[in-house]
Amino acid sequence: MLMTLKRIVQEVNQVPVLHDALGLLVKRVKEAVEVDSCSIYLADYEQQHFVLSATEGLAREAIGKVSVGFSEGLIGLVGQREEPLNIDDAPSHPRFKQYPEVKEESYHAFLGTPIIHQRKVLGVLTLQQSGSRKFSQDEEAFLVTLAAQIALEIYHANARQLIATEGVVDVKRTQKSVLGIPGSAGLAMGAGFIPDRKVDLQSLVVSRCEDEQTEIATYRQAVQQTREQVAELSGSLEKAIPDDVRAIFQLYHHLLDANSLGREVESKIREGWDAASSLKMVVESYANQFRNMDDPYMQERAIDIIDLSNRILVNMLSMTYGQAFMTRQPEGDCILVAEEISASMLAEFPKQYLRGIISMRGSNNSHAAILARAMGVPAVMGVSNVPMSMLEGKDILLDGYSGEVIVSPGKTIRKEFAQLIQEEQELSVLIDAQADQPSITQDGCEMALFLNAGLSAELEITQQSKGDGVGLFRTEVPFMLRERFPSESEQYELYLSVLRAHSGNAVTMRTLDVGGDKPLPYFPINEENPFLGWRGIRLTLDHPEIFLVQIRAMLRASIEEPNLHIMLPMITSVMEVKEARRLISQAFYEVSEEARAQGKKLEMPKIGVMLEVPAILYQIPHLARKVDFFSVGSNDLTQYLLAVDRNNARVAQLYDSYHPAVLSALNDIIKQSNEHGVPVTVCGELAGEPGGAILLMAMGYRKLSMNAHNLLKVKWVIRSVSLMEAKDLLEEVLTLADPEQVKECINQFLEQMGLGGLVRAGL
Repeated sequence: MLMTLKRIVQEVNQVPVLHDALGLLVKRVKEAVEVDSCSIYLADYEQQHFVLSATEGLAREAIGKVSVGFSEGLIGLVGQREEPLNIDDAPSHPRFKQYPEVKEESYHAFLGTPIIHQRKVLGVLTLQQSGSRKFSQDEEAFLVTLAAQIALEIYHANARQLIATEGVVDVKRTQKSVLGIPGSAGLAMGAGFIPDRKVDLQSLVVSRCEDEQTEIATYRQAVQQTREQVAELSGSLEKAIPDDVRAIFQLYHHLLDANSLGREVESKIREGWDAASSLKMVVESYANQFRNMDDPYMQERAIDIIDLSNRILVNMLSMTYGQAFMTRQPEGDCILVAEEISASMLAEFPKQYLRGIISMRGSNNSHAAILARAMGVPAVMGVSNVPMSMLEGKDILLDGYSGEVIVSPGKTIRKEFAQLIQEEQELSVLIDAQADQPSITQDGCEMALFLNAGLSAELEITQQSKGDGVGLFRTEVPFMLRERFPSESEQYELYLSVLRAHSGNAVTMRTLDVGGDKPLPYFPINEENPFLGWRGIRLTLDHPEIFLVQIRAMLRASIEEPNLHIMLPMITSVMEVKEARRLISQAFYEVSEEARAQGKKLEMPKIGVMLEVPAILYQIPHLARKVDFFSVGSNDLTQYLLAVDRNNARVAQLYDSYHPAVLSALNDIIKQSNEHGVPVTVCGELAGEPGGAILLMAMGYRKLSMNAHNLLKVKWVIRSVSLMEAKDLLEEVLTLADPEQVKECINQFLEQMGLGGLVRAGL
């Protein structure tokens, strides 16, 4: 059964159109299980019913026309119960409902199982038999397993809005909306742009055409061009490889013959598909046939077919779009689309064209989202339910507040969206007007606001006047942008420039914190669970040569500008602090001797630790005797407290810094820190959110560190409320048991204070 299941899933996944894929699925299942009927009903939540979408055994003319209410019949019962239903005589069941159009009068045995993705019922998969019998446990297990495997594909197709009973929606002209994870607040409009996009049939989204003859001509011209390329390649290898190996090119020539692939591709074009989509359908069908053959040699031919067809595809697209297709640069307002956004990608992208970011992977607190927020660029993360190619070149409206991405919007919604963007800009003007005012509440509570820096030195140096110093300088980013470890001199120059840019204000530099979602390209770390692995202080203590060079560079820079604080990341025990301090003392002695020889003096900077691993929260009394300050990394603290990988889109909805357990931990940290007289700063993303800043202030935190883009917003919030009002809010919040209740309570408070525009689009 396992091999049968795998074969069915593989074959169905090769069919690009959901309507056709479901038809193939019910056919293969009916054959494999040897039943009289197999059918699929898909859920329509707008109409609150299940629609018969594919069948082998019921009346085909009923497909797309027969619907079953969510609370009706056996199909509705399966959806309601969210579990399999196995009945030996369906007509005698009290929930049975007759639908004459499907012509199921002769069937008695019924087995139905829900198709569920992330707790949502997408449809129902059924088996029916004319005789009265209970389906076996093996048959039931097979159907349940199959339903679980096809759920993701149905969900993806649903998001692409390719579900249709007749044909396929034209993705070029029809507005559609997909939902991701809010990564960086704000609204953006622009054309989807994929840098260094990979061109292949697998990532291609099928679409219709309007001019069949033009598509056929394009295909034939691309085939001729590919034939010439293959001949040239074969000739160039004539003396380099044996004749029997070079014979593989004969297969290429055969496939390029008009009577081979060409006939079927052109047939698909005449059915209304464009040339690229037609090629994809035909080739993936052939490739799947080769993969299912027993002969290993023939199985490998699937690779040859796909490789050749990708060459044809590139030639077709190059003819359609010209040379600009291969070497493109943005020319107007763009939404950057990538599998995962990196620091180098953002650094290289022309800033004048960047309006928003869509990352197919990642979550609200992945490194990519933090990058976006630091730059003030709206972003949506974890848009994994659509292929990137669907977004390429399309007009996109991006809502970083809700995580919604609207593709090919209509005129009305474009106009509304433009109005909301205008309102956002007006709000920014109001906030900027108070940039030079002190960060003090209406009843006199002073707050120190620091910058999280290190993502863009140029940007942060120009914005340094906005804050009271740097609460977190991420030293790992310069390491990530190089092809080797930076030298001591290179680090010294960078650190000195940062200290000078904030002369007179404290600059807290975190020692190298790589691993997890921040790998070094020249120092790969491959681990099953990198967030619980070799990262942060664990790595640098294991490599004192890296740690000492960095500390020496920091200390040398602080000779010229004595405003350096050093912070140690990922601390889990007091022993790690002792070992790190020993190495820091060693570097201090060395640099002090060098400074003394030059007639200069070096002072020991303050040393602190990040509180981000839950274990360390129970060692605060011991730590307080070893360090000068604490800094709360609320991002990782949330991740570890909730056991949620913040980069995993599947569980991203469980990651929430407003979870009562996280708020309780933060409240406990400030109490313990105050008891032991250790100053503490919060430098996670929570500090840069209006609601988060208010709660932290109410708890007793007086130092918050955030990205430059959010600093003025938080200052505006602090100046708009009183400490007493904030404490009243905190008292209410700490009684709540659910993160959604907490956020609703905070949003209501902000609305009442006239600050609602900070958490939603518009004023």
